[in-house]
Parts: sequence; C-alpha cells; structure tokens
Amino acid sequence: MTNKVFVLATANPGKIHEMNRILTGLGIRVVSRKDIGIDIAVDETGTTYEENALLKAKAICGVSGLPSIADDSGLEVSSLGGKPGVFSSTFGGAHLDDEERCAYLLKEMENMEQRDARFVCSIVCVNPNGGIISVQGECGGEIAYSPRGKNGFGYDPIFLPHGTGKTMAELPPEEKNALSHRGAALRAFRARMNNEQMW
Repeated sequence: MTNKVFVLATANPGKIHEMNRILTGLGIRVVSRKDIGIDIAVDETGTTYEENALLKAKAICGVSGLPSIADDSGLEVSSLGGKPGVFSSTFGGAHLDDEERCAYLLKEMENMEQRDARFVCSIVCVNPNGGIISVQGECGGEIAYSPRGKNGFGYDPIFLPHGTGKTMAELPPEEKNALSHRGAALRAFRARMNNEQMW
C-alpha cells in the first residue's frame, strides 16, 4: 500500500483534518478531492449513512481513477425518534451554521429529560478495480443542556460521550479520536485495509 494515493471524498475541512490525523501511519498518502482539482456535488439520496458514503466514494473514484474514501455520519437522539440522523448536516435548514444547528436541536429538546443519543459513522472505500470496504463506528452519550467547548465541529459542543463528563468539543483531539464514532470507524477501516489483498 505504500505510496498509494487515496482521495477523501469530502469538502468538510473539519472531517479532512480529523481523518488525516487518524489515518496517519496507514502506509498511504491521503489527499482531499480539492487537492487534486475535483469539485463535484454528489446528491446524498441514500436512506442510510452507508448508502450516502457509497454514493460519494463511487462518484469521486469514478472521476479521479483513484481509491476513494467517503464517510457519512450523524447524530441520533432517542427522544426525537432518532432524528436528525442522516439529515444531521441540514437539520433545521441548510442555511444554518454549526452553532445555529446546535441551538436549534437544543430548542427542540427544551423540556426533555431523556437526553440519550449516539453518533454513528459509516466509512466506505471504493477501489477502481471494483473492491469495496465498508465499516461503521458509533459513540454513545447524551445531549448537554447548553454548548460547551471550542474544539471539533458540528454537534460536538452539545454531545457528552458516556463516562467523560465533557462534551466532544471540550476533549483534546487525541481523546476525542479514541472515543468518537469516526475514530472507531477509521480503526475498523485500517484493520480491514491491513487484511485486504485488493489494494
């Protein structure tokens, strides 16, 4: 695998930074799609995280001719029936930024004592030779009553992983990666990569 180039099929700078940190040492060089001049929009029409990740990875692989990694993730809140789920990035409206989206979710849960939630992440890698690796990771926790912390992105300031007493946004990157849904999925992905012969 050494010296192979894999493309991250995401334009989210937070995800690029986080995934690069965790994938360091895998024996491959990881670049973003923008690094190689690919600027396409992929409609995330899947009904699951895995379906959306597969759509993105296939699209970028098809354009770049390189193995492509995509992820799709979301926050599932028990008292909201699993919402926002696959619509996490647009919950409350596509025009909202991360801070506004967190505020919208907290407003939806204003009088709810049941705060259980989980982050889920699916990672799919598509090889031009047709090989596909798909893995999933999750992190259980609960929704805080107000935002705390400045690290991370998305819903990190309002998500309290079990056993930490801190939000994701209060954790240092190394501790977050050890606990997070994306960290769990990437560790599973790395293990699969080490055992696959198609790369």
